[in-house]
Amino acid sequence: MINKKGNIQNFLGCDANYEEAGIVIFGAPYDSTTSNRPGARFGPASMRQESYGLETYSPYLDKDLEDDAKVYDAGDLELYGKAETVLQTIEQATSEIINDNKIPLMLGGEHLVTLGAVRAIAKKHPDLHIIHFDAHTDLRDEYLGEKLSHATVIRRCHDILGDGRIFQYGIRSGTRDEFYWAREHIANGVTPKMVAELSELNVPFYFTLDLDVLDPSIFSGTGTPEAGGINFEELRHNLMFLQNLNIVGCDIVELAPNFDPSGVSTATACKVLREILLTIKS
Repeated sequence: MINKKGNIQNFLGCDANYEEAGIVIFGAPYDSTTSNRPGARFGPASMRQESYGLETYSPYLDKDLEDDAKVYDAGDLELYGKAETVLQTIEQATSEIINDNKIPLMLGGEHLVTLGAVRAIAKKHPDLHIIHFDAHTDLRDEYLGEKLSHATVIRRCHDILGDGRIFQYGIRSGTRDEFYWAREHIANGVTPKMVAELSELNVPFYFTLDLDVLDPSIFSGTGTPEAGGINFEELRHNLMFLQNLNIVGCDIVELAPNFDPSGVSTATACKVLREILLTIKS
């Protein structure tokens, strides 16, 4: 399922071979349940193409993708058909990576793709926790009659993990029912105290980053832009907690490059990916 023999075009600096890599990137180019503006399926390819305008060196971390990380880019999965079929493909690919004791980093695609990865990782790590950065709650039980949707993905993850294991940050949009339900079942905010406590326990974490957590004034290339978000520096600062947690998988989703002809959104997504790759322990 996972291509282990090399990819034609890699994300900048991610050219380790599969065997030596600690982190494996793969794309999940899927956006068939997108409820507003489609285009997230083009995110992974766009990030690879535009990454060559980025330096491999992070002055924030004093680390370099070529020297300080072993990352393999497996390219994109072939995703087609019904949502459940797509999720099964993602789950199988993620299982393969984690069974080889590597950290999967998935590039979406719409946010539903997260569920496939979480299904796989929760089987290996029954005590899995999730940190979720997003503008939207994604906690509907169904959307227009569908249980599997980018609007329901975190609710489906909760079905697997239960209360007390999902932490959200940046949320500013959702239905009244979602916000009320979240008060009872979801932790709001990612605080230094929470990170310190969970770091000591060494519990496994999956990190899912919906890029629409950023304000659309600096990140317009997404399917459901939502005013009132954070800026890049706030996001970068809040990513620093990753170095203190046991990250066993992560994703970056909802870049729709077709809605930002300037290329700024894609360039921002690439820089965010570089910082995550150099921050998580592999």
